[in-house]
Amino acid sequence: MRENERVTSATRQPETPAAGIPPRLIATDLDGTLLRDDKSVSPRTVAALAAAEKAGIEVFFVTGRPARWMDVVSDHVHGHGLAICGNGAAVVDLHGGPDAHRFVKVRELARDNALDAVRLLREAAPGTVYAVEQTYGFHQEPDYPKLHMEIPDNLAPAEELLAEDGPGAAEPVLKILAYHPSLDPDAFLTLSRLAIGERANVTRSSPSALLEISGPGVSKASTLALCCAERGISHEQVVAFGDMPNDVEMLTWAGQSYAMGNAHPDVIAAASGQTVANNDDGVAVVIERMLERL
Repeated sequence: MRENERVTSATRQPETPAAGIPPRLIATDLDGTLLRDDKSVSPRTVAALAAAEKAGIEVFFVTGRPARWMDVVSDHVHGHGLAICGNGAAVVDLHGGPDAHRFVKVRELARDNALDAVRLLREAAPGTVYAVEQTYGFHQEPDYPKLHMEIPDNLAPAEELLAEDGPGAAEPVLKILAYHPSLDPDAFLTLSRLAIGERANVTRSSPSALLEISGPGVSKASTLALCCAERGISHEQVVAFGDMPNDVEMLTWAGQSYAMGNAHPDVIAAASGQTVANNDDGVAVVIERMLERL
């Protein structure tokens, strides 16, 4: 998930490292990467994705978004219809549309781990407020800001929301969201990772101090690796795109990876190449050049 703000700007043309191994899968983030800032997919990008699929290259959308927010790309999932949502917490079949999606794989955050993370972060960063993302439900604390333009299913302290007999007890927890009203986003991320340790995976995709906390070892990269292993695809055969810290592991893992022109500095450092900004169709630019070399 990402709000519509650019983190950095760049105007240089895409860097395209030579690839000795033909690509078999494209893994792309959505907000700030594939989507323009108005949340649209440009005609040029639609054409590039279709051309990649026609050339036999699978396209996976790999996003922090929950499954119910995937309507922006539901018309572009092509044959397999799968997307990795919630920063790797779920693999979702989008063929049925936003109200009928099917969870193919769920990598949940155990409630004990989630409660530990909440407790430790309350101690380390007083003033932090929380929301809980489940497969279908969304719950939040009363003071959690209206960041997601949706009505929560329940309002209660995080400890009650995460209790074994709490709201949505029958559904797995995919991640918890932690927001701080005044801390610097990167400082908050560093502090939280130190406080929570190995109890959970902590990342961020918003320019505000909003963290996304998943199960230990759950990330875009680890779930993408599972999906690729099922298809007999090695990491060298993957081309990945991203713009925010929640993309770093995926960009490091992929054989070829591209930071967007509007990417966070950590993403630029992690990627093997760089393209132009999301509003300039940076993903399409790389795909077009890649297909020319096949």
